Amino acid sequence: MSEIRVGNAPCSWGALEFEETRGTRPIPYEQMLDELAEAGYTGSELGDWGYMPTEPDELAAAFHARGLELTGAFVGIPLKDSTAHRPGLERVRQVARLLAQTAERLEQTFPPYLVLADDNGTDPVRVAHAGRVTPEMGLSAPEWRVFAQGVEQMARAVWEETGLRTVFHHHCAGYVEAPWEIDELLERTDPERVGLVFDTGHYAFGAGGCHDLLSALRRYGHRVWYVHFKDFSPTVGQKAQEEGWDYFQAVRHGVFCRLGEGCVDFPGVVAWLRSRGYRGYVTVEQDVLPGMGSPQENARRNRAYLRSIGL
Repeated sequence: MSEIRVGNAPCSWGALEFEETRGTRPIPYEQMLDELAEAGYTGSELGDWGYMPTEPDELAAAFHARGLELTGAFVGIPLKDSTAHRPGLERVRQVARLLAQTAERLEQTFPPYLVLADDNGTDPVRVAHAGRVTPEMGLSAPEWRVFAQGVEQMARAVWEETGLRTVFHHHCAGYVEAPWEIDELLERTDPERVGLVFDTGHYAFGAGGCHDLLSALRRYGHRVWYVHFKDFSPTVGQKAQEEGWDYFQAVRHGVFCRLGEGCVDFPGVVAWLRSRGYRGYVTVEQDVLPGMGSPQENARRNRAYLRSIGL
C-alpha cells in the first residue's frame, strides 16, 4: 500500500552546501522551518551541517514544535580521493547519529536517509560542463573503484552503527551526473546497502531533458528508495548549452523552476511511485542561490501544484 508524504529542504531557501555560497548569510533555519510548515509540508531535510542544531534534543524540539519529521541529510564527500574516505567516514557517522537520535525522539513513522553524494561544485571541469558532460570528463577505471568502494564503506558503516539506509544522490556539477554514470555506480555497489535518491531535476539536467525520465525510473526500479521532486526548465537548459553557462550560472538563471513549469512529468512519476507501493517522503527541492526569488512563495506554489495532482 502506497503512502506518500511531502517534505521540502533548506536548499529551496538558498541554504546550500557549495563553496560558491560560503560567506553569504542564509535565511535562519527557524524562519525556513516556519515557512515550510506553513506551506503544508510535513518533513524537512537537515541541510548543511551546522545550519540547524546539531544536538538531537534541540533539533527534535525544533521539529516537534512545528509538527515536522526529519527526512534525511545531504553529505558531500570527494569520493574519488581515497585519502578523503577516512574523514568522510567520520563525517557520515556523525550525521547519521544525529539523524537516528533525532528521529527516535520524534517517534517517526519513516526513518530518515543518509543522502551521500560527491563533493559537488568543486571540480572546475564538472562545474563548467554541467548538463553536457562527456565520458572523457568522467572517472577513470581506477577512480571508479575507489569511488564505489567509498560509497559502500560509508553506507555499511551508517547501517551498522545506526540502522539507517544510505541513498546516493546523482548531482550536476559533480561526478555521477549523467545517466551512464548513475548506471555505473549502481552496477558497482551493493543493492542491499546502497540505494538511489532519484532527483527528477538533476536527472533531466544531466540527461539533456526529460525524455528519458520515466524509463530511467523503471530501469533503476528497486534501487530508488527516496525521491527528490525538482523541475527542470528545458528553455533555460538549452540557453545554458548555447551560452556555455556553468552550473551556478544555470541555477541562477532558474534552470530548476517551480514544479509544473518545466518538463518533468510529475503525474507520471507519482503514478510510478504508487505502482511500486512507495512509502515515505518525497522531498521538494527548488534549488536557489542565496537571495534568489521568493522561497516562501515558491514553497506555497509547489505544494499547491502537488495537491492539484493528488499529493
